[in-house]
Amino acid sequence: MKPALILLAGIAVFAFGALFTLQGAGVVHWPRESFMIDQRDWVERGIVVALIGLALMLTAWRIRRK
Repeated sequence: MKPALILLAGIAVFAFGALFTLQGAGVVHWPRESFMIDQRDWVERGIVVALIGLALMLTAWRIRRK
């Protein structure tokens, strides 16, 4: 059960990081009122958040393999 929760959290964190990155790059304009659109700082922050999500997914995978 624990690896599944970590995996779900990792997927969610990765998805938010990808959204932040794409909004910061001006690729995604949803929601239209977002303060992150075309703000380069959010590209870097989004990449960091996405990497944290990937680390959580890798951790869940390693726990499952034991």
